Amino acid sequence: MDDNKNSSEEGSEPKVSKEQKESVVDNTSSTPSPSSEPTSTDAPTSSDNSVEPNETIYSPPNPELEKIAASVHKIKTEIGKVVIGQQKMIDLILAGIFSGGHILLEGVPGIAKTLTAKLLAETLDIDFSRIQFTPDLMPSDVVGTTVFNMKTSEFTFNKGPVFSNIVLIDEINRSPAKTQAALFEVMEEKQVTVDGATYKMGFPFIVIATQNPLEQEGTYKLPEAQLDRFLFKIKMEYPSLQEEKDILKRFKEDFNITVSEQVNTVFTAKEIKECREIIEKIHIKDELIDYIAEVIHNTRNNGDLYLGASPRASLAILRSAKAIAAINGRNFVTPDDIKFVAVPVLNHRIILAPEREMEGYEVEDTIMDILKKIEIPR
Repeated sequence: MDDNKNSSEEGSEPKVSKEQKESVVDNTSSTPSPSSEPTSTDAPTSSDNSVEPNETIYSPPNPELEKIAASVHKIKTEIGKVVIGQQKMIDLILAGIFSGGHILLEGVPGIAKTLTAKLLAETLDIDFSRIQFTPDLMPSDVVGTTVFNMKTSEFTFNKGPVFSNIVLIDEINRSPAKTQAALFEVMEEKQVTVDGATYKMGFPFIVIATQNPLEQEGTYKLPEAQLDRFLFKIKMEYPSLQEEKDILKRFKEDFNITVSEQVNTVFTAKEIKECREIIEKIHIKDELIDYIAEVIHNTRNNGDLYLGASPRASLAILRSAKAIAAINGRNFVTPDDIKFVAVPVLNHRIILAPEREMEGYEVEDTIMDILKKIEIPR
């Protein structure tokens, strides 16, 4: 009897109070998803600095990241005065701005591609210009041209509309290759060279381009070298049924969309620069860096793909994943952040094998298969 009693006592679990149970929180379940509203619930509430072996180690609260998350929420609120839905697109555009990348918006006409880009520029206290690409547009119409001044008998350079902070290029695939090629240098090196003279762009410099994927007549496909210069290619979808109803109700008495005049400024150029410096310091574990490298390496050795991703793609995932973490108020990157940005980073950088394309495969399907195949670090 005594032996059974002793063995029962040794095998039983120690009693844990209700307060102790509630103090142990699963860090993975409290991590906000990239599409959720920014929160700052990752910080511990206990003032005890000691960490027990079985306790989760939390990241300390960061006022700078909380400020970024709050400002991002304000931007979404301002854009939400006009645009209903498209939250993922807004998150990715903001991530592009904070990480210094250019964005390509692809979607059918009428789903607020251009409108969203213009509204976003209004929430930022920086310069904005819009260029409508047409078949007869020349490179000098974009970057500028040298003009002879009769009064001074000197040549002067007249800057083109590309000299701005946010440049919206509408229907980028409407112009021929030589006009598209005028963007190569300015998108990668943030400078323009004309007649041997180099002109630097101001900070920040972001290109947001749109294109319609359906029309083929009168369009010119973007070369792979230029597509690779875009951080994201965001494929926009139709609004849901409820979002469609909300759109009709919001503008039933506002045909001219006058509500767009009520959008307020949230960020300045100086604050954007400060945000980038903070985002660069976001922590990412070596295991997650290895995970990114394995994903990119798999694209180069995949039978479903004709062309894999370059090192520029892996750096793009790293930068944008850090930006998504900061947008959600976290000072560390999670696997979900990497998965969230992987498709828009890779879908324009890799090319399907011809046989897979004939079978009806999509690039996004292959990317998701790669993400599922590679083990996620824990």
